[in-house]
Amino acid sequence: MNETHSAVLKTALHQNHIDAGAKMVPFAGFDMPVSYAGLIQEHNAVRESCGMFDVSHMGEFRIKGPEALDLIQWITTNDASKLEAGKVQYSCMPNGRGGIVDDLLVYCLNRNEFMLVVNASNREKDWEWIATQNRWNAEVTDESDEWSLIAVQGPRAAECLQPFVKEAGIGEMAYYTFQQATVGGKTVLLSATGYTGAGGFEIYLPNAQAQGVWNALLDAGVEPCGLGARDTLRMEAGFCLYGNDIDDTTSPIAAGLGWITKFSKTFVDSDRFAEEKESGSKELLRGFVLQERGIPRQGYIIESAAGEAIGRITSGTQSPTLGYGIAMGYVFRDAGALDEIVYIRIRKKAIPARIVRPGFLPKR
Repeated sequence: MNETHSAVLKTALHQNHIDAGAKMVPFAGFDMPVSYAGLIQEHNAVRESCGMFDVSHMGEFRIKGPEALDLIQWITTNDASKLEAGKVQYSCMPNGRGGIVDDLLVYCLNRNEFMLVVNASNREKDWEWIATQNRWNAEVTDESDEWSLIAVQGPRAAECLQPFVKEAGIGEMAYYTFQQATVGGKTVLLSATGYTGAGGFEIYLPNAQAQGVWNALLDAGVEPCGLGARDTLRMEAGFCLYGNDIDDTTSPIAAGLGWITKFSKTFVDSDRFAEEKESGSKELLRGFVLQERGIPRQGYIIESAAGEAIGRITSGTQSPTLGYGIAMGYVFRDAGALDEIVYIRIRKKAIPARIVRPGFLPKR
């Protein structure tokens, strides 16, 4: 995520991060916290208890009108006709060349009104792409600058958040649903979604309300977390990161996103992807578990036992939860069988790694 802006942008919570002593880094055009107390502490807080992230840099587009659904059905791979009010869907936008413009969330507000949540780095590109594809009676509005977004994640997220929410029973919300809720006397959109694999909620709220909610959660003992922990958490869960694991050159079929690619409708590149699904992708996105000490990094080469290059790492880290190296990357289809041993070239050493499906945590 490397969107370029003429000036560094700041979220409504920027001063809160500075006051808390967060280490700040440029990210997608914003000055964002990468860590507070430290990556490991923040990561473990989310896995074991509860942590919160400022993800207000994400983009929000509203699409409404009598043909809003038609536009969404054309530009996204998933079947948005299955959505009803209060439901959320993970999807992606193909680029007409076999790659991915962006991955995104689709929120169904009602049959004629939707909200798309897009990656901050792709906000301008997404906006322009949707504009070129919009031949329907659908109005598209960029509301990104109006919204803040706080992600409260972890097994105790409902317990920590419920005292601040007027409506009872938020712990009963189904995964990938949302509702209007009252937090601090103000109406917000409360979504049972997240990017950590630990469960929890995302709170969409006007910028003016963000500091009050953030400070209240902070006072209640919720751990503030930065982008560093967000990345290791999503890695353990096997979630793709745009710019690493998927981009304008990768297809959803090769990336293991066939489950959000529905051929019950016509969409951008649908014929191309249907053919790829039938014939098979040249490369496949796989997970890799290192069998010896080592930390895999983006760009490292994957080799066969004979030392031939058969792929590349797109994301990698030392898993704080598991205590060993994990990675995601693309390998040639005929070299990507599950449980096979391949080798990741880390400096001058070839480290053995077992091929697995992305998603490294034990199933609960």
